[in-house]
Amino acid sequence: MRKLLLASAAAIGATYAMTGGAMAQPVKPVAAGTLVVHLNGYVQFEIAGYGSSVNTVTVPAGNAVTTAGKYKLNPITTDGDVRIYPGFDGQTVSGLEYGAQSEFRVTTSDANVGADKVSGSGSSTGSAGLYLKRGYGYLGTADAGFLRAGQTDSAFSLLQTGDIEAFGDGAQFNTDGGESSLLPTDATPSNFIYADASNLYATDKIVYLSPAIAGFSAAAGYEPNSNGIKEGYSNNAAATDTSAALSSSPVAGDIGKRRKNTIDAALQYALKANGFVTKASVGVLYGAPIAYTGPAALLTAAPRGYDSLEVYEIGAQTTFAGLTVGADVKGGQVEDSYYFKPKGTRDAFGYIIGASYVLGPYVLGASFYDEQSSGAYIPGSRTIGRTLSEYGAAIGGNYVIGPNLSLFAQYEYGHKHQVGASYAVSAATGAYKVPLNNLQVEALAAGLTLKW
Repeated sequence: MRKLLLASAAAIGATYAMTGGAMAQPVKPVAAGTLVVHLNGYVQFEIAGYGSSVNTVTVPAGNAVTTAGKYKLNPITTDGDVRIYPGFDGQTVSGLEYGAQSEFRVTTSDANVGADKVSGSGSSTGSAGLYLKRGYGYLGTADAGFLRAGQTDSAFSLLQTGDIEAFGDGAQFNTDGGESSLLPTDATPSNFIYADASNLYATDKIVYLSPAIAGFSAAAGYEPNSNGIKEGYSNNAAATDTSAALSSSPVAGDIGKRRKNTIDAALQYALKANGFVTKASVGVLYGAPIAYTGPAALLTAAPRGYDSLEVYEIGAQTTFAGLTVGADVKGGQVEDSYYFKPKGTRDAFGYIIGASYVLGPYVLGASFYDEQSSGAYIPGSRTIGRTLSEYGAAIGGNYVIGPNLSLFAQYEYGHKHQVGASYAVSAATGAYKVPLNNLQVEALAAGLTLKW
């Protein structure tokens, strides 16, 4: 249970390189009456060759958004990430375990020419620096379970199984700083199959994690609103659209974006027998959109409003002699990135299958996910198909030189399709559109990960 408490949902074993899918605090034994402070982190760098349906775009004349002309991407690029994980673990003389964990990441910025990474934004030298992604405290015991409080993963992602990411860059299509993040987003499939998504874990909440009893572990979480730590309180003089705890609003832009009273629960079963380590999980997630109190005509994106977030998860995986095989299924009222879906549109459904194999210092892995959701469809549309289809495949390997250094290579292919849909900078001004018909992207990357 302590390992579950202190690591993120995508924790990678000691054999693997620690990468973008995981929070890198190790489990450190703490004696009664003592406290251990740690400052972990990692640096990852990769170089990739890639191609996509939007590597070359011609912007027509007469639009007021983008300068007309031909734009072409260099098919070779680099990317990387830096994360820092400060925290501490302690135990009272009576045996109560407690501590705090945090995760800081490097922000992205607009293109520049060798601009320095500076804190803040809007600087003439670019905008980057560190920002808080996770930050929470915990307390409890192995017998009674643990309580988390803060900006953290909750039950739905902590206990999911069958999502195999521990190979290559450690994240595949679920990344912020890995191979997928350097690809053009218009051509790269999005997803909801990875439950350790920023829209879920970067919010303030309370989570309870039970002790394991006869192989069963349970968890439940409650999130009153979809804000992070200290978010929405700088201008909190009265109820307005800047308030963190808003439950209704006349501002159309708030609707379908902000949620309230999100609850989730999950159950996991683990069994060790005859050399196999097998896990299975089920989970549910519910969240309500804030209510709309303004003129109906302003809700142009989804004039009927939005359904609540209602998602289920079923997964299983087994490990034997270094080989791990798993699958996970998710579905329900949800869009990519755990956004609300418009009322009257189809429910989403997706699955992911994957495997990884560890042989000495070598790791090999592969995964494939396939999803269908409503995408850009709005009820009443006669030109846009009801279904957005997306899938992504990845294969990769690692050579672990030492506990703090790993080399990796990874190939990714992604595809997305929705009849009649398109991306447009501004349809009103005649700016260019990218039809969302069979958009594709592929990339081959090599890199290294250093962790401490």
